Amino acid sequence: MRLSRRIAGVLNLRGRAAAALGAVALCATGLLAALPAAPAAAQAPEPIRLAVIEGFSGPFANAGDSVWRNLLFAVERVNARGGVRVGEVRRPLAIERFDSQGQVEEAIAMLRRATDQRIPFVLQGNSSAVAAALADAVAAHNERVPANRVLFLNYSAVDPGLTNERCSFWHFRFDAHAGMRMGALVDALAQNRAVRRVYLINQDYSFGRQVASLARQAIAAARPDIEIVGDELHPLGRIKDFVPYAAKIKAAGADTVVTGNWGNDLTFLVRGAREIGLAANFYTFYGNGLGAPAAIGEAGVDRVRAVAEWHPNAGVDAAQRIYETFRERMRDPRDDYFNMRHVVMIEMLAAAVEAAGATDAVAVARRLEGRSHRGAPYEATMRAEDHQLLTPLYVSVMQRAGPAAGPAGLRFDLEGSGLGFRTERFVDLRAAPPAHACAMKRPGG
Repeated sequence: MRLSRRIAGVLNLRGRAAAALGAVALCATGLLAALPAAPAAAQAPEPIRLAVIEGFSGPFANAGDSVWRNLLFAVERVNARGGVRVGEVRRPLAIERFDSQGQVEEAIAMLRRATDQRIPFVLQGNSSAVAAALADAVAAHNERVPANRVLFLNYSAVDPGLTNERCSFWHFRFDAHAGMRMGALVDALAQNRAVRRVYLINQDYSFGRQVASLARQAIAAARPDIEIVGDELHPLGRIKDFVPYAAKIKAAGADTVVTGNWGNDLTFLVRGAREIGLAANFYTFYGNGLGAPAAIGEAGVDRVRAVAEWHPNAGVDAAQRIYETFRERMRDPRDDYFNMRHVVMIEMLAAAVEAAGATDAVAVARRLEGRSHRGAPYEATMRAEDHQLLTPLYVSVMQRAGPAAGPAGLRFDLEGSGLGFRTERFVDLRAAPPAHACAMKRPGG
């Protein structure tokens, strides 16, 4: 059943629609003919609307669709328990798709459309360049139209600048930024004494350039004996054949690749490496989903690492139960890319709205600042000074998984590949929070 590109996980039943539903229920009991006409149903509570501005078409449409599945699942969890209590009323959450095509200009146009509809919360994450433009546009809009202010919730745009020199009161990040992720990844890399020659390959935009710079700094500090034998930037979302890039990596004699590539840019890269038989370690930000495990195949066992706030074989019971529920509803193994941070983000937003008693941007922002999430799936704290969530981080390595792997294998594979990930290193950012350089300008000050 299509809901005209608006899927909320809850039906907004009003007027005749609610009466019709009541009629169906009565008919099911066989009592409709014996009862007088029912009075008009009371109006259902107005939903709390969330605008998801993402690339649902274009070269990274698969990443946008993955986000949508994750967010829809997270919203439905909240709605299943009655929604969000705002004062004396419980209101459902409703997420709505706004297709940016992965482009900055189109994302700004979608933001205007969302603010025209007075949607109080904007969600985005795939592309730090888009996130930076949205953060600036949201701040400008909120200053220009204070009666219609919005909050920007970022679930995966990890350019460190967004919570440092470009931090904004109106922006909250629910993912560890690239510096945090790279720190954990290089901690694991430094323990691997087989790593001697590293090739850096990343997407040519703000995030990719940040990853390359951070990798150089972190490797030099942790393992000065390692040689960087290549540092390459490639066009974002435009390369279909990465065999020439893989050949350059092989020719450089690299034993290890470090990359922040995501979406098809990662899948095509590892596919190219496999085609030419590049026997290198891969230390990645996103090698655990969106086609990468299947593309890597058996060649990735003990060689491919990923860093994330959670993974299915992390052994966290509360998170595992949530994941199992998500997995039960999958229709296609290719949809098996689950990010727990979407659940945490929606749970923290719901809690902040309830604490504020309103959806007003300033009130909710102040309730999000410093808030800790202590329930399932994991504990996390939103640092008030820069609006950066402090989360767990797992560096995990690819292993055989599922029944075919035998007793020694992991329980969960990914995307039906027969391959999963095992924890190699765990970091709790709350225990040793990295410094920040945010000088936040707050409303009224």
